[in-house]
Amino acid sequence: MARGHCLLRMETLTPDSPSHADAALDVGTRAVPAATGAALQTAFPILLMLSTCHLLNDMIQSLLPAIYPLLKDSFALSFGQVGLITLTFQLTASLLQPLVGIYTDRRPLPYSLAIGMACTLSGLLLLAHATSFPALLLAAAMVGSGSSVFHPESSRVARMASGGRHGLAQSVFQVGGNIGSAIGPLLAAFIVMPRGQASVAWFALAALVAIALLTRIGGWYRAQITSWRAAQARAKSDGSMYPRRTIVLTMFVLGMLIFSKYFYLASLSSYYTFYLMEKFGISAQQSQLHLFYFLGAVAAGTLAGGPIGDRIGRKYVIWVSILGVLPFTLLLPHANLVWTTLLSVVIGLVLSSAFAAILVYAQELVPGRTGVVAGIFFGFAFGMGGIGAAVLGRLADHIGIEAVYAICAWLPAIGLLTWFLPNTDPHQAR
Repeated sequence: MARGHCLLRMETLTPDSPSHADAALDVGTRAVPAATGAALQTAFPILLMLSTCHLLNDMIQSLLPAIYPLLKDSFALSFGQVGLITLTFQLTASLLQPLVGIYTDRRPLPYSLAIGMACTLSGLLLLAHATSFPALLLAAAMVGSGSSVFHPESSRVARMASGGRHGLAQSVFQVGGNIGSAIGPLLAAFIVMPRGQASVAWFALAALVAIALLTRIGGWYRAQITSWRAAQARAKSDGSMYPRRTIVLTMFVLGMLIFSKYFYLASLSSYYTFYLMEKFGISAQQSQLHLFYFLGAVAAGTLAGGPIGDRIGRKYVIWVSILGVLPFTLLLPHANLVWTTLLSVVIGLVLSSAFAAILVYAQELVPGRTGVVAGIFFGFAFGMGGIGAAVLGRLADHIGIEAVYAICAWLPAIGLLTWFLPNTDPHQAR
């Protein structure tokens, strides 16, 4: 009855009659049926194809850090050079992603996804046959360039296919990438490590499958461009409900949270195998299995974060995800092998639930700028991962990998900055 009363009241008010509080209540009430109707139109086949392509894309990309022990021995690399490979990959992805987002916001390119995957395929084949360290860097740069197109454009298509369930759509899209990142080290352990660097070329089949699927998605994307442009134009004309100063402060806080999350993840994704081998004396193949457990937990946490944010509010998810992981990261450097594995699973599960919530939160903060926001946040995440890998690699060369993990354990404390984020969810505002 209360909901019906609010809707009746919304229809009878004139533009100059309501108070500020009443108007806010009416806006929140009006959003409920609209979102419900839109949710019925969620294009799950497109989301599932996107998730599959994300799985294949990130599986290919995860091969690079997964075979670091092999490359380190074959090319006599230092930890600093290993970090430089990651930095090259992450920077080519991070610096280009915002530019791709800005350009495609103005001029959508439906088949750019397939073209980006072709670039990834070229980098993969070069990685399989590289004979020098500069060739490894070039291969990493090509894979990163393909990623710079894939992530912002795929995030845009996921939002287009969401039917209003933005958190769910981003989680479905992103969980494919996390599963691919988890499978990559497992495949590297049982295929690449026993057979050598040249066997990386076998994964070209995965890239070809992704190109075929992305071409199909490009056709659907092309058919949606007209309605999508109209919706984006309406969102831009409505503008943000927050002043510019609040938006700038909020973006800074979100950037710090991304820094905390991805700097810590860089310590695990790039050096976890070395940490386990050095501290517990296990083999490279065994360490890849432990990395798989961690990355599998990351996939599960990613899938949960978006829908939970849709239901209870994205700020709460960010609180729990970033700051809530702190006790476990502090315990990790002091645990034995069994507890290290268990703690890494908990850390991956909790910490990974934040990104979908952060991305959708930022897109709601700046309406009509989906590609730009996705490009900035994916790019910044990749950049922080790359810089983190390079810095931590240099640090590990000087103080040891175990000391690095003891320092990184404090990074989630930056999650306290979540206090400064405004509530963007309509039901929280009411």
